Formats: sequence, C-alpha cells, structure tokens
Amino acid sequence: MSSRSAALRLLDIIDAIERIHAVLADISLEAYETDWQRQWLVERGIEIISEASRHLSDEIKARHPEIPWKKVAGIGNVLRHDYESVAAPIIWKLAQIDLQLLEHACRDELRGEVDD
Repeated sequence: MSSRSAALRLLDIIDAIERIHAVLADISLEAYETDWQRQWLVERGIEIISEASRHLSDEIKARHPEIPWKKVAGIGNVLRHDYESVAAPIIWKLAQIDLQLLEHACRDELRGEVDD
C-alpha cells in the first residue's frame, strides 16, 4: 500500500472534484455529450477519485455510510475496462450531483476527523 496519508488521499479526491466542476462549468449535458475532450477529462478525474477512495481506511468510510464506497471504487474499473459502455448522461449526473456528497464527506474528514 502507498505511503500517502489519508489526508492527502482526501485532498486528491477534493482536487479531482473541483477540476471536474471547473471542466463542466456552464455547459449543458448536450454540449458535454458532443465534447470528447471534456468527457475524457471528467472520466480521468473520476478514475483518480476511484483510486484514491480505495486507499481510505475502513474507519473513514464507516463515518460516512451515506457514500456508496464500493460504487466509488468500482466506477474506476468500469472506466478502465468497460469504457465502451460508459454513457455520457450517467457520468454527467455523477459529476453534477453525486460528487457533491462525496466532496462534503471528504471536507468533513479534513476538518478534524482524520486520524489515519
């Protein structure tokens, strides 16, 4: 396992989410669906989030049962190994809605609960 701390992994997740939001700022789903470069950037950010989440402790994950941790970890496998089945509207929804909850959980951990 990597020697990166939990705090650094949480920061990696937050950074990736912020970059995803910057890439998607002020564009519609329709524009996203036709922009392969934005799709690649968003998918790379999600891969980073997925991988960083795999290195968080069970204790951190247990403090945030509202996060579907197995799905967070699993989406990276889909993007890497089953990429042809990735639908832009699903990634769009994940980026626009679902990542907000994950970002809040990571920020909560960094505000003082991280002890790993």
